[in-house]
Amino acid sequence: MGSNDVTQACSNSLNGKLNQLSMERSQCTIYRVHKHLRNVNMKAYEPEVIAIGPYHRGKDNLQMMEDHKLCYLRLILERKDINNIETYVSAIEPLEEEARKCYAEPITLNSPEFLEMLILDGCFIIDLVRKCNRPHMRENNDPIFHMDWIINSLQRDLILFENQVPFFILCKLFDLIEVPNEHSRLIYLLSIFFNSIFPGNIKRNVSTNRSSDNIKHLLDLMHSNWHPSFDRSNFGKNENNERRRWRFINNATELREANVKFKRTEGVSLFDLRFKDGNMLLAPLTIEDRTESLFRNLVAYEQYFGDGQTNYVTDYVKFLDCLIDSSRDVAILSRHGIIDSWLGDDEVVANMFNKLTDSVAGPGTHFVYANIFHVVNKHCNGQRNRWMAKLRRNYLNSPWAVISVLFAVLLLLLTVTQTVCSILQVV
Repeated sequence: MGSNDVTQACSNSLNGKLNQLSMERSQCTIYRVHKHLRNVNMKAYEPEVIAIGPYHRGKDNLQMMEDHKLCYLRLILERKDINNIETYVSAIEPLEEEARKCYAEPITLNSPEFLEMLILDGCFIIDLVRKCNRPHMRENNDPIFHMDWIINSLQRDLILFENQVPFFILCKLFDLIEVPNEHSRLIYLLSIFFNSIFPGNIKRNVSTNRSSDNIKHLLDLMHSNWHPSFDRSNFGKNENNERRRWRFINNATELREANVKFKRTEGVSLFDLRFKDGNMLLAPLTIEDRTESLFRNLVAYEQYFGDGQTNYVTDYVKFLDCLIDSSRDVAILSRHGIIDSWLGDDEVVANMFNKLTDSVAGPGTHFVYANIFHVVNKHCNGQRNRWMAKLRRNYLNSPWAVISVLFAVLLLLLTVTQTVCSILQVV
């Protein structure tokens, strides 16, 4: 083979691989969490009761819900007065290749197995959210609605980063189960179902105007429905957000020493933090068993689908990581009604936030709270506030220290008074 032939053969081979790689990468929407992020807390990314999609399919501890998937499918067919599942298989089969390309990991399931998984998982999700919104559809013997812990676990599991099916599969099945092309109704039902898992007094965008064509999966939908009130696309354009021009703030204990006051605000998004006239204004945050898993999976989503916009969940978690170093910081925020912990132990809450950003990239140049950090640090570096911080840290850091200072001041006043009286007597 001549030199030109070798060059041409090698070029053709590489071009083919590059074209295939580019096409495959662009269509992937469902990944596995990378090992560095997973190793910080593996359980946060693992389903507790149900496997959706191929990544966790077949695990022994998740088999209980497989029977429920079949029961839900049977009930759907009975309500539609359909005796054969072929209608559903025929509708999903043309979408198989597109659905496979959504998964970044190789799928070893053959076509019948893959289609069965999509139909069972998709129909279960649709019927579940319908029954949550329409109690009259529930069967009397359905254990899912007789035990609160199952619903809580399902809410958690269905928005795990790895536990997803493509959203267009849900839309196609919804067309068959309810009314064709009413995907806004599906988005509404899903938003209502996941309503209680999101912590804090937040503004949830349950608008159904978003096109279903642009939704990757359930986690993507809920990420877009939980957002700050400010305009994310413009945020940071007029702010001094370059990483080299700002630094992290101190923890809540040190900020309080520097005359920063914490105040709870109501009726705003969880992400809408403000600093005004020495007051840090924060919306209340409820922390329960599912909170860490929720934050970790939303952060993982932002790590994989960053598009140059602000990663507001990651930035919010980083903000709390700065505020909270120890149980003392949690106690301060709790006393001001900002943190409502159902975990019972302030040390557990502190450890959770201290580890949430481990192995997480960022903050980036569009850090949401860069301007707040700048203003807070400017406040703390004021001469009066630095003096107050030293006074509280060195002399007023405990009740006994306060008593000692007061006693010293009293003793000083008595000494001065005695001296003045002595001088007056001499005069």
